[in-house]
Amino acid sequence: MAQMLSEGKEPEVLFWVGCAGSFDDRAKKITRAFVKILNHINVNFAVLGTEESCTGDPAKRAGNEFAFQMAAATNIQVLNAYNIKNIVTTCPHCFNTLKNEYPDLGGNYKVQHHSEFLQELIDNGRLKIEGKAFRGKRITFHDPCYLGRGNSVYEAPRYLIKKLDAELVEMRRCKAQALCCGAGGAQMFKEAESGNKEINIERTEEALKTQPEVIATGCPFCNTMMTDGIKHFNRNLAVKDFAELIAEAEEL
Repeated sequence: MAQMLSEGKEPEVLFWVGCAGSFDDRAKKITRAFVKILNHINVNFAVLGTEESCTGDPAKRAGNEFAFQMAAATNIQVLNAYNIKNIVTTCPHCFNTLKNEYPDLGGNYKVQHHSEFLQELIDNGRLKIEGKAFRGKRITFHDPCYLGRGNSVYEAPRYLIKKLDAELVEMRRCKAQALCCGAGGAQMFKEAESGNKEINIERTEEALKTQPEVIATGCPFCNTMMTDGIKHFNRNLAVKDFAELIAEAEEL
């Protein structure tokens, strides 16, 4: 973003990468896949790079409002200095925080989850998808809490999966009734409480009952939890973000 500003240019959209997309080895693959799609269709985007820091979501969910507001204030200062209007992110946690909680602190932006942004690109004729590798394959989609129940974004991810000419098979609990993967509310960063079964195992069982060939997710946290569930059952089954599915289908 700093380089783009120095050249007197403005991005069409700012890609908020997020902590997982920046540092987690698995989530980096989602970041790269999304960027490949953007580059493929010449979307003029920018990233903050080292000027981006955590949105403060984990701190807020864990109860540390002070740490959240400190992180948010720093990010808002950077975003407003660049006069950012449009933000897209591959993380529902970042999406929810930037969209719903930053406005109260002076950060007002149009914020989209990458499923919404990709659907918009398709609807505008800028992105064309051919199923190829995933044509006819059974794909089930796990609704991330902060994307689904938190912000009522249910159809965009499913729209993208159907564009792959894949067979979308729904879990028993889906959309507004979807079961959490177990990582939300800062639970990602702590050990589970004692109980009979961990939530991600329960959710993975529901996914496996659909007999899928691929489990699709729209969140790096969900991806980790569902992947751990697949490992628990010793199954050879791919867990992929739909950005990865599209990038693979288009051989990007």
